[in-house]
Amino acid sequence: MSADCEMCVNYVYDEEDEVYDCLANLDEDDMYHFLTGGAKECPFFRLDDEYAVVRHQM
Repeated sequence: MSADCEMCVNYVYDEEDEVYDCLANLDEDDMYHFLTGGAKECPFFRLDDEYAVVRHQM
């Protein structure tokens, strides 16, 4: 996968289960491609750029 999950805004820490989870709503086909490695990149990847708002205000 070309998109790193750890840099995605959809990849969040669940304090209750103490694990990281992907919040993207994957349908059955998307999940199959993700789990089997058939997807070249995640269609739901969004860079978690916390400084985007600051750059926009400058």
